Order: sequence, then C-alpha cells, then structure tokens
Amino acid sequence: MFPLGCFIMHPDNNDLHTSNIFAVRKMKLDQMRIQGFDPFRQNCSQTHTSTQVIDAYRDNSDQLFSVAGRIVIYRDMGKATFIKLLDRDGKIQIYISKNDIGESAYAEFKKLDIGDIIGVTGPLFKTKTEEITVRAKSIILVSKSLRPLPEKWHGLTHDDQIYRQRYLDLIVNQQSRERAFKRTQIIKEIRRFLWNREYTEVETPMLHHIAGGAAAKPFITHMHALDHDFYLRIALELYLKRMLVAGFDRVFEIGRVFRNEGLSRKHNPEFTMIELYQAYTDHSGMMELVQSLILHLATTVLGTTTITRYDGVKIELGGEWRKAHYADLVIEAIGDPLWFYKSREEKLQICQQYAIEVDPHAEDFEVTNAVYSKLVEPNLINPTFVLQLPKELCPLAKLNQNNPKLLDVFELCINGQEIAPAYSEQNDPFIQRQMFETQIGEDIQNLDNDFLLALEYGMPPAGGMGIGIDRLVVLLTGAESIRDVILFPSLRPERE
Repeated sequence: MFPLGCFIMHPDNNDLHTSNIFAVRKMKLDQMRIQGFDPFRQNCSQTHTSTQVIDAYRDNSDQLFSVAGRIVIYRDMGKATFIKLLDRDGKIQIYISKNDIGESAYAEFKKLDIGDIIGVTGPLFKTKTEEITVRAKSIILVSKSLRPLPEKWHGLTHDDQIYRQRYLDLIVNQQSRERAFKRTQIIKEIRRFLWNREYTEVETPMLHHIAGGAAAKPFITHMHALDHDFYLRIALELYLKRMLVAGFDRVFEIGRVFRNEGLSRKHNPEFTMIELYQAYTDHSGMMELVQSLILHLATTVLGTTTITRYDGVKIELGGEWRKAHYADLVIEAIGDPLWFYKSREEKLQICQQYAIEVDPHAEDFEVTNAVYSKLVEPNLINPTFVLQLPKELCPLAKLNQNNPKLLDVFELCINGQEIAPAYSEQNDPFIQRQMFETQIGEDIQNLDNDFLLALEYGMPPAGGMGIGIDRLVVLLTGAESIRDVILFPSLRPERE
C-alpha cells in the first residue's frame, strides 16, 4: 500500500480552519513522498462500480471485486472501520479490519482522510443490516485530497459557491448528481427517438458571418486567419435549412448557442439547443413530434408522466395538451375583448395599470407581446400549444393562408415558460427576402443573401422546431433554475 509511518494523525479536527487542514494534509503528502510513495497514481484496477457490485452479489461468494472511489463516510470502530466510497454510480460500503489486512496496513489506512480517493479489493458480504459490503483485502491510495469536503449535513448552501465549485456540489449533493446524470440520459434518449424516426444528425458552424436565425444580440469574435469578425451563432436554423435544400429531408443538431443578453432563472447566455427540420410536413407534424418526444423522455428517463416541481406543484404530461390561440390568451389575461382594437397609446396605459414595463417607443405588436410575456406565459403550467402568433414575431415562418397577419406556428409552453417553438417553414425566397428586409430595416448588411440564394434552388415544404435542452431538463427534473441544470453556468469572474 504505502509505507508505515508516512502520515501524521487522522481525522481532521472540525475546529481547524480550512487553511490549517490544507497545511496538515500537505505535510502528510510531503512525508509520503519522502518515504518514496507518490499518492497520485497513474492508474487503478476497477472491475466493478458500486451498482455492479450490488447486482453481482451472491451469498458465500469468494469472488474478489475491485472498486475505486472517494471516501465520503468514515466510521471508526476500533479494530475495524466502515467507510463508504462514492463512485459514478453512487456509494458502496467497505469494511476494513486488522484481521483482514494486517495491523501495519490497518494503521496506515487509519491515517487516510475523508475525500481521499482509494482502490479496494475484496469479497462481498452482507452486514447485520443487510447492506452489501466489500470486505477489504487490500487498499491503495490513488489520489490524495488536500482540501476538506463540505460538511456532511450542511454541504454547499451559498448559490455562488454551488455554481463556482460545481465539482463539490456534485460530490456532496445527491440531487445534483442525479440531475446531472438525468441530463445526459435525456440527451441520449432525444437522439435515440429521432434516430428511430430516421433523422440524420449533422454539425453546422458555430462561427457565422451574419447573426441570423433568431432575434438576439450576438457575441462577436475575430478570426485572425481570415482577418474578419464573426458572430457566435444565436441559432442553428439557417444552416439546417440549407441541408433541406441539399436533400436531407430529416435533420437535427444538438449544439451550443450564444446570446449576449441577460441572466435569469430562465436564461443563460451560453446554452444548449436542439433544432430539427422535417421536409413535407408542417407545424402540425411538429406538434405530434414534440408531444411524443417529451412523453418518451418522461417515461424512459423518469418512469412517470407526472412531473413534480421544486415547490411541490405537479405537472401532468400524460393527459390532453391544450391548444389556444395567442390572441385569445392575451384577451383572457387582460380581461378586455377589445384589446386588439385599441390604439398603441391606450395599450401602453393599460400596461402601466398592470405594472408591465414596455418601451414607450415599442411597436404595437411588441406591446401586446409584453402583455403575453408578463401575464400569459408564466401561468401556462400544464402543456399548452399557443397558436397563430403575429407575423412580426418570426420572419422565418409561413404566413397563415386565412389570415396573412398571423403565422402558422406554435409555442409549446409548460411550467410557465416556452419549451419549444415550431413553424411551418417559409420556403418562398421572395416572401422570405421581404420578411428579412422588414425585420432588419436599414441594416441591409445583415441580410443573409447566401441563405436566400439557397432557397432559390428550392426548399421543400417543411416543419421545423427548436427546443432549449436546459429548459427541458429544468422541466423534467423539477429544478428551480436553469443554473441548476447547467454544470458550469455563466458567472461574473471571482475577485482574487
């Protein structure tokens, strides 16, 4: 294992300041190295994880199992000690006694610290409490922990520390660990679902000449090789539609997207999206797809269609999903059936009564959308398809054939936020050019002429949809904030 006498005393005194604990552990490390033992091993034999050990248990088995992990619980019983190791699957109990490993090796083991990463080999048995346990026959220290872990019962309680030191949060907070693993499962199942529907996954550029595909403030960077400024993408849309032109009838991409805007419980400037496009369908086809996808994720990852939020509110995904028109929801929320017949100035006055902040120079549709964002969307807790939005809100969607002031789109709202917008995609290059020019006004250099050129070669009718992966994980795991589901969210740099 390691040389006898290469440590000083075990366990850390709770009254010691962290810096003193670091100094004590550093001295232990120095003494190990003097004795010729380097605790930062190159590798370690690990035949089973904690879950695999439990699954493999057989009564009276002499089979040896090698496990590895971080010491997170330590119970000293004199001539024997119980510890628990944390690995990727969870915790496994280890029993260490003088009789099994010898007096000198046991003395060396007793000088380990909580937080140290070790490897253990031995057979399995059940304790009196029926807990499957590894009976240690050999132990090796593979990585020395120089800093103490957060206290067992208090953990990390300050949000800033949780997000800055997420690695500690994941060690001590079981809920955070489960949420992180569920996120990877959700993404895996999204891919599986779409692959089963014959979608092709593609990758498109993250650096764009033009910030297009959504209305958002971009991040700007400079490429020295081309001596040109580029935008970090704000959407995946326009390149994926080029793939439709190329004959890839069902495409999707999961990727990072960057919007240089605010931070909140619902927003992070760097986030993960999936966008998908399917030829020869429309927004109605996307409606069936997103409902089937979310139900698939709920049943396969969670094992239930009932979601419980952080505050105890339950959301049922398994029932009928509501469909409602944007205009009807605004009228219902504002309590005035004549809302859309009022002047912009009258609407601004009503907004003041409801404490809705609106730029006094905002256009009429922006005033209405402020009402929707403040009074409607936060109250759409159960699944709701919001239909037929004003044409000004999205220049990339098909106009409604019966009312060209509206779009053939939907926004799926669950848990008081937008989960997935979807469109019947605009494929007429002349209408698309007109919509772009209306959106950008005089800023003509931001017109994506290459995309318009692609449309002129012919893009099939299609339905398209985007889903914010982070918001979806918030929904499915019952998290309180988007920061809880992003491993390392955007933070102001910490002062030295």
